[in-house]
Amino acid sequence: MPTFDIIKTAQPKKTFRVASIMGKFDLESNQIKEHFIGDIDIDDHWQIGLIVGKSGSGKTTIAKQLFPNSYITNFEYNQETILDDMPENCSIEEITKAFNSVGFSSPPSWLKPYSVLSNGEKMRVDLARAILSDKHLFVFDEFTSVVDRNVAKIGSFAMQKAIRKTNKQFIAITCHFDVKDWLLPDWVFDTDTMTFRKCEGQKKNRPDIKFEIFQTNDKSIWKMFAKHHYLSHSHNNAAIVYCAFLNDELCGMCSVLHLPHPIAKTIKKVHRLVILPDYQGLGIGIKLLNEIGKYYIKNGWRFTIVTSAPSLMFGLKKQKNWICKHFGRMTATSGIIHGSNDKNTNSKHRLTTSWELT
Repeated sequence: MPTFDIIKTAQPKKTFRVASIMGKFDLESNQIKEHFIGDIDIDDHWQIGLIVGKSGSGKTTIAKQLFPNSYITNFEYNQETILDDMPENCSIEEITKAFNSVGFSSPPSWLKPYSVLSNGEKMRVDLARAILSDKHLFVFDEFTSVVDRNVAKIGSFAMQKAIRKTNKQFIAITCHFDVKDWLLPDWVFDTDTMTFRKCEGQKKNRPDIKFEIFQTNDKSIWKMFAKHHYLSHSHNNAAIVYCAFLNDELCGMCSVLHLPHPIAKTIKKVHRLVILPDYQGLGIGIKLLNEIGKYYIKNGWRFTIVTSAPSLMFGLKKQKNWICKHFGRMTATSGIIHGSNDKNTNSKHRLTTSWELT
């Protein structure tokens, strides 16, 4: 049981300005003293903890006292890509798996330096790096403090999913109480009241969210998603475009084309599927595919997708209603080449998977 009894003191020199403030506010002493005392009744059978409280309530002081070897302030990022900033002993497969697990699933962003990433992406990269480190326990201060609150909630849920797939232990420190229901911690320590609470009965499932899909005729919306697509910035103007909204915020898009086939005349294929980085890791892409696919199947169509994105392939593999029709490298003699005529964007000679919704 970690116990703390911490006294912090500060006694600035009695300069002119210090003396002026002491006189103006009738302060008897220039010595500042804070006392934090309590205990965190945790055992070994947990994975996610939360230390939360208002600014100045002692969160950082307590965390540094109790977990000095696991406290992470910031990582150093000085390489041209975040891939090369990851631990040297990790393989590219381990790195990409960690990125995908925390919802950082945009390969173009993997090739960027850390400095140009959004705050939400930086938060996920930090967690991926911690997962890849040799530390069993890591403590993050200022958790979600620099991101939009909606992004903070989505990111928290994606992160707890990633942590629970490992044997790691993670403690988040934050002044924001709104992440608790999304982070789903095993225990919470509130520094406002210095009270500890286990969350054993907390259901390990995402909070209720509002998810909506709308068809749009505005093809220019692709401009918002183009840079996040892992293969191509192009978009076929003939494709039917669907937009996904999470809690009234635009989070993803899926476009669908008719598949020209010499025999099968009733096949629709996914042309582009993109989930914005801040919303990755929740399974929105799969849900979007399922809902749109069910609509087409109901109206007598077959619904297919060809992809080489690892995170999407892994997600489809876990779905009972998606059947893998092909796995490998397509060539001109193996059947229809899916994609554009651009040799850099079609699936010829790339390792791809082809799936059909049943």
